[in-house]
Amino acid sequence: MLAGRPMLEWSIDALRRVSAVEQIVVALPPGAAAPAGTLGVPGGRHRSLSVRAALHAAPGDPVIVQDAARPLLTPALIEAALDELAAHDCDDVIAAAPVTDTIKEARDGAVTRTLERAALWAVQTPQVFRREALERALAAPDDVLAGATDDAWLVERAGGRVRVVETSPANFKVTTAYDLRVADLLLRERC
Repeated sequence: MLAGRPMLEWSIDALRRVSAVEQIVVALPPGAAAPAGTLGVPGGRHRSLSVRAALHAAPGDPVIVQDAARPLLTPALIEAALDELAAHDCDDVIAAAPVTDTIKEARDGAVTRTLERAALWAVQTPQVFRREALERALAAPDDVLAGATDDAWLVERAGGRVRVVETSPANFKVTTAYDLRVADLLLRERC
């Protein structure tokens, strides 16, 4: 629960406020019911299999993939990603925030190099795909899908062109108890 609502409902609410969104398909764990006004499908063993199941049930083109764990999604960000896809000859547009921290690569505790942060982006969702590109990417073998941390990587792997649309770190993924507290506070400010 975040700010009095299930976390998933925050993303669904943002998606519903975008006129281009025709239907919302939610990949669900066993025994979970689809939120009102959405279509639920059984989720897969990992992220990409869940996306594949949802894609098969979803109509239309382009297709938006959103993590339920990113409840601070806004309609403006969805629309910016859709506009970027429409304006460019690409297969996918991903929301991303410029990296502001210094990033080090390390092995066994020893730093091996410092990455140039000016070229680094922290990838988020939504990710907006041309349907054919996402279908092609999700046709990869299950072992490849199991290792994918996001669907844009699968599109890149299949030779697709991916662009970023800049967003802020405020669209963070809720993964820890700290994240949950911060998201709750930020969502309460919206109410």
